[in-house]
Amino acid sequence: MIDTQPEVKSTSVFDQMANLEHEQVVFCRDEATGLKAIIAIHNTVLGPSMGGTRMWNYASDEEALKDVLRLSRGMTFKSALAGLNIGGGKAVIIGDARKMKNEPLMRRFGKFVNSLNGKYYTAEDMNITMRDIEYMSMETPYVVGKPEYMGGSGDPSPMTAYGVYMGMKAGAKKAYGLDSLGGKNILVQGAGQVGKYLVDHLIEENANVFVADIFEDKIKAITDKHSKVSVVDPNKVFQMEMDIYAPCAMGATLNDETISELKCAVVAGAANNQLATEEKHSAMLNDHGIIYCPDFLINSGGIANVYHEYLGNYNKDRVIASTEHIYEVCLDVLNHADDHKIGSHEAALELALKRIETVGKVKLGE
Repeated sequence: MIDTQPEVKSTSVFDQMANLEHEQVVFCRDEATGLKAIIAIHNTVLGPSMGGTRMWNYASDEEALKDVLRLSRGMTFKSALAGLNIGGGKAVIIGDARKMKNEPLMRRFGKFVNSLNGKYYTAEDMNITMRDIEYMSMETPYVVGKPEYMGGSGDPSPMTAYGVYMGMKAGAKKAYGLDSLGGKNILVQGAGQVGKYLVDHLIEENANVFVADIFEDKIKAITDKHSKVSVVDPNKVFQMEMDIYAPCAMGATLNDETISELKCAVVAGAANNQLATEEKHSAMLNDHGIIYCPDFLINSGGIANVYHEYLGNYNKDRVIASTEHIYEVCLDVLNHADDHKIGSHEAALELALKRIETVGKVKLGE
């Protein structure tokens, strides 16, 4: 049985794997390209593991391992809750994408993915583009999110953003009684691929949008397109009064310090692992009267998009309909949390785990 509230009790790699109940962790190194990467396979009960690759200049290898373990575990629950027949996996490449990323690096990583023989399918995540996916696909067929001209589903970021938008509307419905975002002050923290598409939806609905990011070029791309968007200093995000906070960058932005400062009614964003410590910070949000739309629930549009590519006969209308269903699922989870007097994060985990266990028994013939 998968533990829904693990606590890291040791720095040993095997102890961390056991604590989060991972099946396999692969460490990848190539001297010629400078590649350092980690692939984590959490659970394959429902099907082969699937999850994107992100590239980040981690402060340490230990930080990278912690991130990939949490991310891959989150993918297990994300796919289960979305009704997909795949398991959870993730990969991280350690390094500065703006300086290190090139064709040889991506192709060498693709060879490592290929060595797993289909137990792990990768796709885009932070700082990985469709061009990078093309390079990987030169070395392995176990890649999704390929460009449309290669027969793929294209960039999954727009669908991820659409799902977050649907979840945000569900959160607004719970908080305000109406799901309209018009006139709401919404801060999007992170102006990357998903963040910029989310801003498009919010502007279209006449929300008052604020955006924060450490990269000025990403901010400029949004403000050049939407002159009404206001820019917030990344260091002053939690000093701002807002209706909805949308974390769309790195995880763990919801912690002891930030939750105490947070001035909003709803948290609904695309970032993975937003809660620094799941049980503790889910409870803190509850205590502060803040509605939390679980990240792995509302950011599942992207994995649904590439999952349908994996199945073959990709149909965008089917994916859009599947992604719009996030609205109902999110409301169900929020109501389940109220009915059982638990946090929404715990409620979402319970429902995801129930599907893994019941469907898994059928698949295993138990």
